[in-house]
Amino acid sequence: MKPWVLGLAGGIGSGKSAVVEAFGRLGVDWVDADHAARWVVEPGKPALGAIADRFGETVLAADGSLNRSVLRELVFHDPEQRKWLEELLHPMIRQEIAQHLARATSPYAIMVSPLLVESGQYRQVDRVLVVDVPEALQLERAARRDRCSEAQIQAILSAQISRDERLRHADDVLVNDRDLAWLMCEVERLHNFYLTLRGGQE
Repeated sequence: MKPWVLGLAGGIGSGKSAVVEAFGRLGVDWVDADHAARWVVEPGKPALGAIADRFGETVLAADGSLNRSVLRELVFHDPEQRKWLEELLHPMIRQEIAQHLARATSPYAIMVSPLLVESGQYRQVDRVLVVDVPEALQLERAARRDRCSEAQIQAILSAQISRDERLRHADDVLVNDRDLAWLMCEVERLHNFYLTLRGGQE
């Protein structure tokens, strides 16, 4: 039987990676949309050639890989170029994710995406788990992890949808505001519950 798909979302610094790795240790197959977005622009992939044709060699690093920061600058202030890039990459990313999920052998598989709700990807999954964390803790964790200033992190937060909006789409919420041992227990509890579901529904 094909595994059903759990969408895992959460804002910056919420601990999505720790959560999905804990599910992975319990034998659940997962794919990260951010990783898929990097795979589709690797050297030798059609997307990279199309991007270089469109924007010129400046978007390539010395080793022939994509120079993300240059590309980000080029599309950030130009809605038309950004739209072109999204129309090129989004179907490829979707396909990459679908291929990974199709290879899953666990009873359910997880798709991690920071933009699960914003991008509409939540419509492609059977159930949504949101990793939630109080905003003060979110800022502190993200600043520690990325060595960013609080202002930079606030800017990322304001670009992501509001916490309330994300929670509105959640079937399950994991509040990740304690230590790792507690988190592991919560993941195990959810995992045992998910194993009882058919197609992600109660």
